[in-house]
Amino acid sequence: MYQIIGPFTQLLPLTGHANKGAIKDEDLLVLNHAGILIKDSKIIAIGDFDKLLKSSKNLIVKVTELTGEQIGMPAMVDCHTHICFGGSRAKDYALRNGGKTYLEIAKSGGGIWDTVQQTRKQSLADLTKGILKRVNRHLANGITTIEVKSGYGLSVAEELKMLRAIQAANEQSVADLIPTCLAAHIFPKDYGRSIEAYLLEMSSDLFPILKQENLANRIDAFIEEEAFSNQIISPYLAKAKAMGFDITIHADQFHPSGSEVAVKYKAVSADHLEASTAHEIALLAKSDVMPVALPGASIGIGCPFTPARKLLDAGTGLAIASDWNPGSAPMGHLLTQAAILGTFEKLSTAEVLAGITFRAAAALNLSDRGQLKANAVADIIAFPTNDYREILYQQGQLGPNMVWKNGLSIIK
Repeated sequence: MYQIIGPFTQLLPLTGHANKGAIKDEDLLVLNHAGILIKDSKIIAIGDFDKLLKSSKNLIVKVTELTGEQIGMPAMVDCHTHICFGGSRAKDYALRNGGKTYLEIAKSGGGIWDTVQQTRKQSLADLTKGILKRVNRHLANGITTIEVKSGYGLSVAEELKMLRAIQAANEQSVADLIPTCLAAHIFPKDYGRSIEAYLLEMSSDLFPILKQENLANRIDAFIEEEAFSNQIISPYLAKAKAMGFDITIHADQFHPSGSEVAVKYKAVSADHLEASTAHEIALLAKSDVMPVALPGASIGIGCPFTPARKLLDAGTGLAIASDWNPGSAPMGHLLTQAAILGTFEKLSTAEVLAGITFRAAAALNLSDRGQLKANAVADIIAFPTNDYREILYQQGQLGPNMVWKNGLSIIK
């Protein structure tokens, strides 16, 4: 079935830009009185609304005619979340605001290990329900593709429970959930053997089941003082790479080093990067690894933002994700976080919008979304305003009033 949506007061297709490098606002394509021609779930063409109507007069077309002022753009992509979890870490948040550091809280029994214990108590059904609740909030905010990590199980059985919950939620939601196995999140405190034995068990026993059940094609690892060193994680990542998994890395959050691992193993993305120095930025610029800024973690912990401006000026790409999790980034509102990052890092509107659409899709190895172009999935959002600059100017207070997933209206 054919469908035409429009006219949009302004339409931002976000096409014509590379995945790497700075983007000036004057290079942003803005179409006036525009429409989108869709067949089934894919975009066929974009252009002047009246001309699209005229050119498709011989087709059986459903016309979704918009009223009032509407700004259209690709639906957002959140390429880094931890929305499969149990419990709350409000206590951690209060302790951080009272002066304790993230690492101090973790060493005293809080942090990720606290969430692991609470998540293990949840049934698969409970975890699935929690994921769907958070996914539905993301959908209402215009995010239709959402990466979701495991990593609060930290045993073969518990990691499988999380990934099966993510799979079940994906089957029940109109959103696309992209699962990532983060069994190398931290070393579990109740594991009776060495850290090397733990990683070997995960790669030997868990990885084959991920392939067999199609639970995840992405392997993540947290490279940090409280987690895994460059040297210890290498055999684990080498095994993942040999088995055909995509690699992504929690890198340079508190100390630099993870970026080197991401570059060495040709990771799809290196996420966090708050502690990246000129050395790490230069390494990333020479690679095809997509840097992912997580401003929600900076806001939640009170630490510096990812050096986004320096990364872009060095020639890297930049995706922006929410890092929605119960500990360091509980807000989970991607648009607000991206707008704030843009203010502090002096990012152009075009760079911020690219970071939450097609560059975020690239961080997931997806090339069929994040832009409004022929053959892309028809994931579209509209904001009730007459100037696209209002979207970031209002810092998340202006949300989309219409969302289409695969050409189907979710909110109107």
